[in-house]
Amino acid sequence: MTSPVYTILNQCQDCYKCVRHCPVKAIRIVNGNASVIPEACVACGECVKVCPVGAKKIRSDLARLRTLLDSGEKLYASVAPSFTGYFPGVSIEQLAGALKAVGFVGVSETAHGAQVVSARVSNLLAVDAPPPVIISSACPACVDYIRRYAPAWAPYISPVPSPVRAHVGLLREKLDPKAKVVFFGPCAAKKNESDAHGDELQLAVTFASLEQLFEERGVVVRQAAPAALALGPAAEGRFYAIEGGMNDTLRDGGDRIRYVSVSGLEGLRRLLAQPPPAAGGNGRPIFIEALACSGGCVNGPAMKGSCSLATLLATDALAPIRPSRTPETCAEEVYPAMAASVRPHTEADIAAALARVGKTNKAAEVNCGACGYESCRAFAEALLDGKAEVEMCHTYLKQNFQRTSNALIRYIPAAVVLVGPGGNVLECNRHFADLVGVGVAFEALGTIEGMSISDLLPEFAGLFTGALEHGSEIEKFRQPLGKRLVNVSVFPITQGESAGAVIQDVSRNEMQREQVAAKAREVIRQNVHTVQEVARLFGEHIAETEIMLNEIAGTYESKTVGVSYNGGDSESYLNG
Repeated sequence: MTSPVYTILNQCQDCYKCVRHCPVKAIRIVNGNASVIPEACVACGECVKVCPVGAKKIRSDLARLRTLLDSGEKLYASVAPSFTGYFPGVSIEQLAGALKAVGFVGVSETAHGAQVVSARVSNLLAVDAPPPVIISSACPACVDYIRRYAPAWAPYISPVPSPVRAHVGLLREKLDPKAKVVFFGPCAAKKNESDAHGDELQLAVTFASLEQLFEERGVVVRQAAPAALALGPAAEGRFYAIEGGMNDTLRDGGDRIRYVSVSGLEGLRRLLAQPPPAAGGNGRPIFIEALACSGGCVNGPAMKGSCSLATLLATDALAPIRPSRTPETCAEEVYPAMAASVRPHTEADIAAALARVGKTNKAAEVNCGACGYESCRAFAEALLDGKAEVEMCHTYLKQNFQRTSNALIRYIPAAVVLVGPGGNVLECNRHFADLVGVGVAFEALGTIEGMSISDLLPEFAGLFTGALEHGSEIEKFRQPLGKRLVNVSVFPITQGESAGAVIQDVSRNEMQREQVAAKAREVIRQNVHTVQEVARLFGEHIAETEIMLNEIAGTYESKTVGVSYNGGDSESYLNG
């Protein structure tokens, strides 16, 4: 089964925003693409919320839900109280009617399970000597975070199942011992819970997938006929959707308990940064309501937008405070530590990794955070863990590009110049400085930055203006520049900001071409002379031959005048 959170790789734009926002850095970069590391991810869904191109997704499970519905199974829906934020203006009874229309036999509020959890935690806090710290187990992302990344605090997680699992227990106890339950909410971490406890919770499906199911089956939620809720309407458990809501259900313990609410895993990390307190402290016991999403479940990764005041007011209106509690049975839960496997790195390893990105001293460790890690050292450890690539370091890329650019400009066998706004020189090489007659200044200062291209190359200033203002790329060949001939290529780099030019002195080439042409003309002249001489000699020989042949022919003709040979007597012919 795939991880609850995954990446569509061909959509990833290597911006590293998910790395920056992931509280546990459960992201691996390969060839510029960011993929989730399942064994390190706690499915808080923060990367889904911040991904600018939507490449991070929450597993749908909609196909599995369709299969369950079409199989004829008796399914019950457990609806999270944060539905008020996703379906504003829709009552829980209307939502129940819509769910029954697509095939659920019963619909109930997860808040009933939350009320069981509150009752159980209230009893834990009411004992004479409660633990110095109790951390709520309501948020599966927080529970997994503590077990993996703050394992020393795992024994302080309240030994109570999550609200949805408590709700499954209620439904089976009161309605159907074999009830199969599907949870609907804004959470990705609930999918880890359903994957681990499939015998209790068949599926955890987001509100977004539920909305898609309604569209597929032609159900309009706002037009659905209201339906009765299994177990009836919930009460204070609906407060669990917002930060501090769980604490509001527990404050009947008076001042003997200090209630703390923390939302967001970064806040939880800071809160648990120190080791747990020693037993038997003199301070008041502390109960920590821990939620992975800032502001509470109403800001879950599968919600349409941020929690608004209207959402809070709607939640408050739905949740009467302090209903009469009926003691409910609730199995005890154990949350053992599950420390993430992290390979230790020596200082030599880290120094070698830093050197790969050009950071060979402390001053080079700028800790800019562009790579997504809070420090260069943390980035180096990610390199060693195979989670990062050197190309993620922007300062390294910039410096490497600058070195490459400088080398190309310096050693290219032509004059090169870059100009900025207003046509002032940004950078050039020695060939250009020599070409325009400021080689001495370049040699002394190492640059002629700030000088006007109009002063240095007035013949071609208009070409630079065209490149800067209009993005025009222009090439001119065999142009006069003083006593030289040059080929000029002017090109835009950033329109209105910078342009460049490559200028090649072709005077020597032209001289060589003239020399070759002169030699060719000399060879031609000599060849023509030779041909003419041959023709003359050949003509004289022809003339002499013609005279001689004519003489022979004349002599021969004189001896045969008036003689006709028609096959008669040969003797008469010879004697004639």
